Amino acid sequence: MLIHRYKVLIAEDHRLVAELCKILLEPEFDVVGIVKNGPELIRLALHFGPDVVVAGISMAIFNGLDAGRRLKEMHPNVKLVYLTMHSSEELAAEAMLLGASGYVVKTCAASELMLAVRSAVQGKSYICSAISEDKVNSLVWERKCGAKLQQEVTQRERDVLRLVAEGHPMKEVGDILGISLRTVAYHKYRMWEKLGIKTDAELVRYAMNNHVIV
Repeated sequence: MLIHRYKVLIAEDHRLVAELCKILLEPEFDVVGIVKNGPELIRLALHFGPDVVVAGISMAIFNGLDAGRRLKEMHPNVKLVYLTMHSSEELAAEAMLLGASGYVVKTCAASELMLAVRSAVQGKSYICSAISEDKVNSLVWERKCGAKLQQEVTQRERDVLRLVAEGHPMKEVGDILGISLRTVAYHKYRMWEKLGIKTDAELVRYAMNNHVIV
C-alpha cells in the first residue's frame, strides 16, 4: 500500500541549518527544495505546491514573516512552521496571527521540529518548549480582541466596558449612563459575544490590556 508523503519546502539563509533540516525531515517527508530568501520562497512554493514550508524569520530581501503572509494570501492551504533563533512569545504570537502552524526555536531538540511539521499536516498548531505556549495564546487572543474592539465595539459598549471593568455594579453603570439595567446587560453580553469573552474577569483583563482603563 502506498503511503502518502507530504511535501516540505525549506526556507533558510544558513545553508548548514537548511541541510540539517533536510536530513532530519527526509525519512518522513519529501523535501522538494531549499531556498534562502523571501522571493525564492514564494516562487518555488507556487511551483512545487508544498504541504508545509519550514521557514526562518531573518531572511534576505523580505523576512520570513512577510514572505509567509504573502504566501498564505496566494496559497491559503500551505502550512507554515517557523524555525528561528528568536525565543520571543511576542514574535511567536505575530507569526501565529499571520497564519503559522508552528514556531520552533533553534535551541530546541531536533525532535520538536519533527513534532511541529507533523502537527501542521494534521491541521494542528505547535509551540516549542523554549517559550510559553500559554503566553503566546494569550497574546494572540488579546490582539485578536483588540482588532475586534476597533472594528466592532460601539462607543456605548465601550462606555459599559470601562465602567464594568472599573468595578461598578450593572445598576450603577445604568444610572451613570442613563440607560436601563436591561440595556446594560444587553451591551455587556454583546461584547462577550464579539470579543470571545466568557467571564467578567476576562472582560476586566481585556480592558486593562487594551488601555480601556488604566
